[in-house]
Amino acid sequence: MLKVERLLVNYKTLEEFKKFKEYGIQELSMLEDLQSNIIEDDSNSPFYGVYFGDKLVARMSLYQVDKKFDQYFQPQQDYLELWKLEVLPNYQGKGYGRALVEYAKSFQLPIKTNPRVKSSEFWSKMGFEPVKYDMDRDKGENPLVWYPVGTTQQ
Repeated sequence: MLKVERLLVNYKTLEEFKKFKEYGIQELSMLEDLQSNIIEDDSNSPFYGVYFGDKLVARMSLYQVDKKFDQYFQPQQDYLELWKLEVLPNYQGKGYGRALVEYAKSFQLPIKTNPRVKSSEFWSKMGFEPVKYDMDRDKGENPLVWYPVGTTQQ
């Protein structure tokens, strides 16, 4: 079983994120997010990752959204927004992305994400479903959602 860790917001993590930017697509870059929020060793960060040895090989941003902003789930409730999940190329297909998503699901809150770079098949395997597109709500994005037991689409 792979261990998901909350990443500290510090300069070591900043250096690890630079490795992803070399491989990654600009829309997945978390470097700017981290730099703008850097408070040394902040343990309340929205960043999570999986290490292989001492190398960060997979990461995601996970934010809790207050139920007053919920336009996706019934009953209306707090939910998680999963952003920028990325696994380094040499580590893809080995369960690292799955470990991150399963970790997010462990909170038993609904999850919303926006699939990137031809990743719809991955999200479908993880149990995420498209929502009926709403131009005002979705603003050009194509969100996918995961419903825990007892939750449905609004």
